Amino acid sequence: MNIWAILTHNRRRLLSPAMLFLLGGIVLPLLIMAIASISSAADYGGILWGEFSASAYTKLIFEQDFDEQKVFHLDYLFVFLRSFELALLTTFGCLILGFPVALFIALQPIHYRNMLLILISIPMWANLLVRLYAWIVLLQDGGGVEQLLHWLHLKKDVLGLLYTGTATAIGLLYAFVPFMILPIYASLEKIDWRLVDAASDLGANRWQTLRRIIMPLALPGVISGCTLVFVPALGVYIIPDILGGSRFLMIGNLIHLQYTSAHNWPFGAALSFVLLGFALLGILLCRFCSRKAGKIYECV
Repeated sequence: MNIWAILTHNRRRLLSPAMLFLLGGIVLPLLIMAIASISSAADYGGILWGEFSASAYTKLIFEQDFDEQKVFHLDYLFVFLRSFELALLTTFGCLILGFPVALFIALQPIHYRNMLLILISIPMWANLLVRLYAWIVLLQDGGGVEQLLHWLHLKKDVLGLLYTGTATAIGLLYAFVPFMILPIYASLEKIDWRLVDAASDLGANRWQTLRRIIMPLALPGVISGCTLVFVPALGVYIIPDILGGSRFLMIGNLIHLQYTSAHNWPFGAALSFVLLGFALLGILLCRFCSRKAGKIYECV
């Protein structure tokens, strides 16, 4: 019996560790979270298991006033919209910054590419919390960014950049741009560059070659990069918490507050499930767009 016959015969046994990991690491936590989202909250935090209620979901758009009457409100919807807006801006900014960097790396000799890829990944070796506190030093009043702008005579008064939405956007761009560069580079590396030479020989200028040859061939990496940036940027909470000073509330911060200060775990689970639904909707929309374009690209 050859090796392929042995693997085929024992494939269920070989796949059992992976199946156990999927069940224990993904399916079981999601099931617990689903049950928690439709359970009643205990008076002093926690969950009343076995007492089911839809109040966590109705709280998204209704709240009780002093007369215990349900009042329609859009506060949480605005938090979702703000999170979507910032996640989309982060994705677009990472694409604008990441594509030229990935193209530059792909055009270098092979030994320089490895060195540049290591430089791109070095910041991720350090803890994100430490890197964000370094950004506080740079963005605070009198910090490195303000001193640089004063030295360039671009701004004379106090910058006031820290603990604003701009500081949060800068932190998101910094944290997620490597996740855009690496998949785009992986697609560019597979390009047959003789097509680019042929386009130049046929009279195409650099912009036409980029737009009609390189960008379509790099589209799978662009889609994967956009998904890898958009989904975590939608639910991130530590960056808005540290650089936004908790004044720029995003959906990740709201979920964190429900599990900590508010002690309302069912509502936190319901918010998490709604966020998961929006993320899955984004991935399905990505696959729909790629299908309309005539090809199915892997979105994650």
